[in-house]
Amino acid sequence: MKKGRINVGYLVALVISLSVALLLGALILWVSGHNPFTAYRALLGGAFSNWRHVGDMLEYAMVLCLCGLACDIGSRVGIFNVGGEGQLLLGAIFAAQIGVWMSGLSAWLAIPAAALGAMLVGGFYAFIPGILKVKLKVNEVITTIMLNTVAVFLCQFLAKGPWKNPNKNIVAGTGNLPAGFWFAKLVPGSNVSTALILSAVITFLVWYVLQKTSKGYEMRLTGDNPRFARFAGLKTDRIVIVTMVISGMMCGLTGMFRVYGAEHIYKSTVSNEYYFEGLMVAMIAQYQPLPTVIISLIFAILKIGSMGMQQNAGVPMQLYLIIQTVVIFCMAAETGIRAALARRRERRAAMRDVLERRKGGAAHES
Repeated sequence: MKKGRINVGYLVALVISLSVALLLGALILWVSGHNPFTAYRALLGGAFSNWRHVGDMLEYAMVLCLCGLACDIGSRVGIFNVGGEGQLLLGAIFAAQIGVWMSGLSAWLAIPAAALGAMLVGGFYAFIPGILKVKLKVNEVITTIMLNTVAVFLCQFLAKGPWKNPNKNIVAGTGNLPAGFWFAKLVPGSNVSTALILSAVITFLVWYVLQKTSKGYEMRLTGDNPRFARFAGLKTDRIVIVTMVISGMMCGLTGMFRVYGAEHIYKSTVSNEYYFEGLMVAMIAQYQPLPTVIISLIFAILKIGSMGMQQNAGVPMQLYLIIQTVVIFCMAAETGIRAALARRRERRAAMRDVLERRKGGAAHES
């Protein structure tokens, strides 16, 4: 895919991968004594049977999409931000505590302050591996993985210590967010809130900047050929650092959306390794914004639908993980398979040219 367009080959590969995964899932269901048609009907029902399920599905897709876009941004300049989970957690806990501190003030002050705090802490936490990458050539994958662990333990310390909820029934969590600061629900009873609208705006802005602006072109040139970009006069080091910071800011803001839109308190369950799922979404989408949106919706349907499949058909939710893994495997192999087929076509074309030349030479001699 080039310039963010979704080409036919990618769509065909995606449909084939999903079909293979569903067929394999059906085989597993059949071998284990379940009716595949009943199970998949329950899966779709779990995602679309009522508005609450639809709302939960959209909220989950929103989180995956934002995390995937954060990874897309980093990959555009050739860096791999694996630390989004830590950045999300820190953004969530700082946003929650800012809300607690500003209790009694206007929501018009508290919510922007919480969003700014989440973005600042997420951006700073991404700045650390970014500056180490640029100045000391330290592998960002290693540093971000290590910083994830630090963030998890730091959040546990804050949630069990100085920022602990006064409610003794809550072992590790910040104070409850004042109801006046909650994002309005788009679907009553579900997790989806007006954060979905803000996320749609952010998604459009990311797509527009990456695909339609000179800054996006500079980022792509920095990632594709950093040496040429430097010779062209681009300040590649600054571009890499700023991009990493923006990626971290998006992760921190995603944590804020989780707290103010769905959880209304910081607890460890604010993220169940959502960033790593978003990372897989970005990889399948080949780090392009529009496919990231599509894959996020597909994975959200499978995840929320699997809950209904377990409740209504007695099928363990782990089947969803099997289907997801097969889709990832097939899409990861898609580029290599297409390249191998292209090389095979080239060899056949070259062989035909050689045979035609030999026939032509033989006819000329006769």
